[in-house]
Amino acid sequence: MATDSASLYARIHELVRLIPAGSVATYGQLARLCGCSARQAGYAMAAAPDDVPWHRVINSRGEISPRKEGGESAQRGRLLDEGVTFDRRGRVDLGQVRWPGPSWAWLAANGYSVDGIE
Repeated sequence: MATDSASLYARIHELVRLIPAGSVATYGQLARLCGCSARQAGYAMAAAPDDVPWHRVINSRGEISPRKEGGESAQRGRLLDEGVTFDRRGRVDLGQVRWPGPSWAWLAANGYSVDGIE
C-alpha cells in the first residue's frame, strides 16, 4: 500500500488513466481502491499531470466539486464533450456513467485494496 504522498498520488493517477471517456469515478471510489480518504484523492487530482483525465473524477453526489482555482466550467465542458450529461441541478446520473473500476484480478495483481469493494 502506498505510504507517502508521491506514491499514493501515482497510484490514484494510474487508476484515473483507466477511466474511459464518457465515464466518471468518484473521489470516494478512488479512495477505497487506494486505501486513503476522498480528500486525499481530491488532492491527487489537483496535482495531476497533464496526461491524467482529472475531469472524469467527481463527488459522490454526481457533482463537480468547486476548486480554489476554479476550473469547474472546464471540467463540465470536457465531460459534455465526452457525452456525459447533467441534470438541471448540475448532477450526472452515476447509475449511468459511473466507471465500474478495473477487474478484481487487475486490482490484486497491481497491489490495490480489494477489501470492501462492492
